[in-house]
Amino acid sequence: MANPHRSHVVPLLAVSLALVSSLALAQTYRWVDPATGRTMITDTPPPGSARQVSRATSAPTGGDAQLPFATRQAAQNFPVTLYTGADCGPCTQARELLSKRGIPFTEKNVRTDADISELKALAGEATIPVLKVGRQTIKGFEASSYNSTLDLAGYPKGPGGAAQ
Repeated sequence: MANPHRSHVVPLLAVSLALVSSLALAQTYRWVDPATGRTMITDTPPPGSARQVSRATSAPTGGDAQLPFATRQAAQNFPVTLYTGADCGPCTQARELLSKRGIPFTEKNVRTDADISELKALAGEATIPVLKVGRQTIKGFEASSYNSTLDLAGYPKGPGGAAQ
C-alpha cells in the first residue's frame, strides 16, 4: 500500500527549494581593522573606524554556482562595482536597482583620502554614486543608463534571468 503522505513530499520539497533559491543576496564585508591592521571578512557591517571597506553581494551559500549562467558569464566578463557614500539617496537607489536585477556587485564605500583619490582617477571627480561595469563608468544615478549598460554587458533583466 502506498504511503498517503508521500504525495505531499514532492510538492513541499519543490516549494522549499524555490524559497531557498529566492532568498535575498548575501552581503560580505571586507575591511581593515584599525587596531590590528588585519584584513577582516565578515557578514556583518564593520565598525565606523574600519579602513578600506568594501562590500560584495553574492548568492547565498552556493556562491556564483547558484547564479544563472548568463549572470555568471556577464559577471566574469564585466564585473560590477558600485562606489557609494554614507547618507546618499542616489546610492541607495543604485544599490536597490542592482539588487532587484540580481546583479552580483562589489560596493566600495568611499571614506578615506585614498578612496577619494581612487574615485577621482576612475570618474574624473569625487562624486557618488559611480557605477563601474567592466571598463564602462557611469557617474551619478539614472536608472535608464544603469539598465542600458547592464543590458549591453549581458546581464539578465531580472533575478533568475527573468525579463522585466
